[in-house]
Amino acid sequence: MADHRPCTARNETPLERADRNFGELLQELRVTQTGVQILFAFLLTLAFTPRFPSLDTVQRTMYVTTLLLSVLAAALFTAPAALHRSLFQQGAKPRIVQVSSRLATVGMGVLVLAFTGSVTLVVDVTTGRTGGMAAGAATLLVCLGLWWLLPRLVRRAGRSENEHRTTLRPPTPVRGAAPHRELSARRR
Repeated sequence: MADHRPCTARNETPLERADRNFGELLQELRVTQTGVQILFAFLLTLAFTPRFPSLDTVQRTMYVTTLLLSVLAAALFTAPAALHRSLFQQGAKPRIVQVSSRLATVGMGVLVLAFTGSVTLVVDVTTGRTGGMAAGAATLLVCLGLWWLLPRLVRRAGRSENEHRTTLRPPTPVRGAAPHRELSARRR
């Protein structure tokens, strides 16, 4: 019955934590899934526009690659729901959360490439190859900055803030614990 003992600062059991983490992951996936669906729909309609036959080989390659990347991103973002459905009520929630998190992480990487490809293609068609490459590079940098670098900077700032806090004030004594000798010596 180890699964019923609280295990976190939130006083959750491992199963409660897995349920909460899966719920949070599904909320994140709902946000990204909408973007992927819009991108995929946009790319599907491009092939049926009057200007599509005039695309050169590089542009057609970019189009097909970007379309396939958006399909792969959609598949990665919907896989957690399929995984959960397949393993429903089989006691696999912690494993489902772990695998789903990895799928979502890979999906974000694929989505960065799909965004980059779609911007590159559209700007290439409208302004030329140089503009397309520049816009694609800028898209890649913005996404990497916001989705990869920013979380690491926030994590680092949180760590140094916590370290700074712990060095400024002594730890709070725990109720019912024996008083620390330094504190008792100060009170004398």
